[in-house]
Amino acid sequence: MRAHLLAIAVLLTACGGATAPPAAATSTCVNAQAAHKAYLVVTHLDGRSVQKCVGFASDQLNGEDLMKQSGIEFQSQAFSFGKAVCQIDNEPDSFSECFPKDKPFWALFTETAGGSWTGAQVGYTAVNLKSGEAMGWRYASPTASPAPTPAPPKE
Repeated sequence: MRAHLLAIAVLLTACGGATAPPAAATSTCVNAQAAHKAYLVVTHLDGRSVQKCVGFASDQLNGEDLMKQSGIEFQSQAFSFGKAVCQIDNEPDSFSECFPKDKPFWALFTETAGGSWTGAQVGYTAVNLKSGEAMGWRYASPTASPAPTPAPPKE
């Protein structure tokens, strides 16, 4: 009986049954059987957070592929410097400019496995993630300097 209870406790802990993520956050893994996993974390202006995990077989996953494979809605525009994200997970509801003056914007961050968020120095299409790493977006107020980091990724 004791072994049976221990097995149930281990199973619940391993599956996340003992400590569920906040109700506002959602997390799933696309291609979960793949050898490597990268995470996409989106934190909205109101603090809601959405996370997706994408499995991949190669040594790294490009940021644009992570965005596309995650299934999270996003819109981008091409500029002379590359692509910029204007809308993620339907925020803002609509847009006519990607970077409207005095309006919130999507700030991009990256996290190395076991590290902390750092502001991205390149556009999302130039980000390359290794297993366990994350790309994060935070919809930030135009007066936030620096923009606050996204919610931490959860496995």
